[in-house]
Amino acid sequence: MGLLFSDAASYFWCVSYQVFARKYRPQIFDDVLGQDHVVRTLKNAITEKRLAHAYLFVGPRGTGKTSTARILAKALNCVHGPTVTPCGVCDSCREISQGISLDVLEIDGASNNSVDQVRELRDNVRFAPIRGKYKIYIIDEVHMLTSQAFNALLKTLEEPPAHVIFVFATTEPNKVLPTILSRCQRFDLRRIPTQVIARQLESIAKQEEVSLSVAAAEAIAIASEGGLRDAESMLDQLVAFCGQEITEDQVLEIFGLTSELVVADLARSVVNADAPTALRIIHDQSEAGKDLSRILGDLIGFLRYLLIDQVDSASVQEELSELGRKIVSELSRVVKPGELLRLVEILSEAEPSLKWTSNKKLHLEIAIIRAIQSLREVGIDRILEALENLPNQDSKSGSGSFARSIRDEIIKKTPSNSADLPGSDSQTNVAVSQIKPTEEYTGDLSEQPSTEDDLSAEAVTGVKDELMGTAEEIGEAGDSDSLEATEEPQSEDLQSLWMKVVDEVRRRRPLIQSWIEMATPLSRSGTELLIGFPSTEQLAMESLLRSNNRKFVEELLTEIAAAPRTIRAELRDDLVRPEPAPRSEATLLDGFKNDPLIQKALEIFKAEIEADI
Repeated sequence: MGLLFSDAASYFWCVSYQVFARKYRPQIFDDVLGQDHVVRTLKNAITEKRLAHAYLFVGPRGTGKTSTARILAKALNCVHGPTVTPCGVCDSCREISQGISLDVLEIDGASNNSVDQVRELRDNVRFAPIRGKYKIYIIDEVHMLTSQAFNALLKTLEEPPAHVIFVFATTEPNKVLPTILSRCQRFDLRRIPTQVIARQLESIAKQEEVSLSVAAAEAIAIASEGGLRDAESMLDQLVAFCGQEITEDQVLEIFGLTSELVVADLARSVVNADAPTALRIIHDQSEAGKDLSRILGDLIGFLRYLLIDQVDSASVQEELSELGRKIVSELSRVVKPGELLRLVEILSEAEPSLKWTSNKKLHLEIAIIRAIQSLREVGIDRILEALENLPNQDSKSGSGSFARSIRDEIIKKTPSNSADLPGSDSQTNVAVSQIKPTEEYTGDLSEQPSTEDDLSAEAVTGVKDELMGTAEEIGEAGDSDSLEATEEPQSEDLQSLWMKVVDEVRRRRPLIQSWIEMATPLSRSGTELLIGFPSTEQLAMESLLRSNNRKFVEELLTEIAAAPRTIRAELRDDLVRPEPAPRSEATLLDGFKNDPLIQKALEIFKAEIEADI
C-alpha cells in the first residue's frame, strides 16, 4: 500500500521539505554558534597537524555536538584537506553532509551498545578508508554503551590505526568510564546565549520570508534554554501554525509560556514585599492556563539574574533582552545578596513538590508568601554581621534609646500578626535562665552615630552595649541606691575594701559574683590593686578580666575608694578556693531578676522569666 499523488510535482514537494533544524544545520566551523572555544581549538589542531585520535564532545542537547563532529570529518576528508574551510561541494563533503559517506560512520550508541557490535567495529577499523584520508567513527550518546562494550573498545581507542579517528558525543559524561575519558580530548560545549539564538532565528525567518518580531524571537530563545535545535523546531512549528507573521503573544499562547515582563513583575513584587500584587499575578496566570511549575522556575531564574548581576553584571547581558537587562539592573540595586539567597532557597524548596501536587496554585502562593516574609525577618546572622561591621556606640550617651530603636526596627520589619516575634502585640515568653555572659566584644565605646541613616547601627550596637553590661548603663540603673563615695584612708585595709567591692557586685551584677568571689586581694601599688586566684580558677580569672567586667570592677573600686583604681590578676598556687557564702534559692532568684542586664533584656524583648535558677 503506497501513497498516490496527482502529479510528480506534489510528490517532489512532499519528500523534499526539510525542517529548519536540518536545513540550517552548520556546514563549516564558522557556522557553529556559541562554541568559539571549541572551534578555535579544532582549527588550530588542523592547521598545525596536531590531530588527536579520539575526541569527546560534551554538552546539553541542541548545542552542536554532532554537527561539530561532522564538520571536523569534512575538514579532514575534503579533497582540499585537511583544511579549516571544507569546500562543501566535493563528493566527500556532500556525502558526509547527507550521512552516506562510507568513510564517516555515524553510530547510535543507544542501539549499538552491545559488546558484539563493538567487537565488530574494532575488527573493521583495520581497513583503510575508501575515498578520504581518514576513517572517522562518530558515536552519538556514547554513554549508552555497556561497560563490557567500553572495555572491548579500550585497546583500539588507545592505539588505533593512523587512519582512524573516533569522535564521541554525549550529554551525560558522568556515565562514561574514566578509562575512556582519559583516552580522549574532551570539549565541553556550552548552552548557547539567548541573544545569539534570537539573532539566528531572525536570520532564518528573513530567509524564509517570515515576519518574526524581536520579542517573539527572544521568547523562543528563552524557552529553548540554550538549545539552538529546540529553538529552530519551535520556529518551524510556529510557522506552520501562524503563517508568515509571528508575534510574541502567539509564541506564549502556543507553548504555554510566561512573558519575560510578567516574570519580571512577579520578581519585582516579591523583592518589594508586595504580596497582593504577587498573588494577583499568580491568579491571572493560573486563570490563563499557564504552567505554574514553569512560572516558579522562571521566577527562580530571574532572581538568579539579579544575584549574578550584583557579582558580575557583564555575564548576564547575553542571556536577557534589552528590557530584561533594564529591569534586572533596576531591581538588583534594591535587594541585598543575602536576601536574594534566602528567596532562591525558599522558592527552590517548593519547586520539587509543586511538580507533583494537585493544587499547584496553593503551593505556589504559600511559597511566595514565605519568601516575602523572609525579607521582613531580622535574623541573628544579620545582627551578628552588624555587630562586626558597624561602629560601636557609647552607652552613656543613650544606649537605652538604642534598645528602643532596635525594637522598633524589628517591629517595622515584622508582620503585625506574628505572635512569636519581638515587638508583636502578643506577649513573648522567653526563658532567660540560660543567658550567660559573652566575651566577644572588645571594641571602642567612643563613637556615636549622628544621623538618622544610622538607625540600624544605633539599634544593633545599643543592644550590644546593654547586653554586654557596660559600666555607664549599669551605673545609671543603680543610681537610686548606689553607695555614697567615701574617702579611702591611706591605711585602708585591702580586705575590707575588697569586701565592699564584692558586696556591690552581688547587688549590682549577680551574674559575675561567682567569679569575683574566687579572688583574694594581695597588694596595692600606686593606683593598681593586685588580686590573686587559685591556680584551679583560671576560667574565673579570665572571665572577670574581660573588658566589660574588668571596667565595671575598676569603676566600683574608684567609686568606693574615691580615687582612680585599676586591677591586675594572677594565678597563685598558695591560694585555695574560698567557700561561697550560703544563700537561699529565693535570694539567688531575686538577685538574678534584679540584675540590670537581665532587666534590660526583659524590657527589650518584652520577655518574662519562666524558669527558676
